Amino acid sequence: MTVIAVGVPTDIIDTPFFGREVPVRWWEYPVLAATAILTALWFGLRPVAQERRPTGAAAGVVLAVFAVGCPVCNKIVLLAIGTSGALGFWAPLQPVLAVISLALLTVAVVLRRRQSLCGPACAVPAADRDVAGQAPSIAQ
Repeated sequence: MTVIAVGVPTDIIDTPFFGREVPVRWWEYPVLAATAILTALWFGLRPVAQERRPTGAAAGVVLAVFAVGCPVCNKIVLLAIGTSGALGFWAPLQPVLAVISLALLTVAVVLRRRQSLCGPACAVPAADRDVAGQAPSIAQ
């Protein structure tokens, strides 16, 4: 699903719905594949407790969209710095954004994996744990 959600609007996956002024660069395909794999891993891990705040996984996927998107097709970038800025400043910055995106996704997967191994004790803030590192019982 992530491949479609990221690949279609950025026109890495060619469809008649979206166009791209700058051809897809070689590194965008592996970034798209790694984003999809890391997102699938994140969703495949069972969380210990319900997460109520935006996660690094969501931030990583959003950043990946900006990283692999056409630099002159991004209206926000065009309005902010123009076409020459999009090609001269934004395009060289996109591989850096891709690395940051994949790093965020990797950290999110590692943290979620640690939580799934730790069990319910991870859901309790460190300040609320007793000396042995256990969550307090309900009877207390």
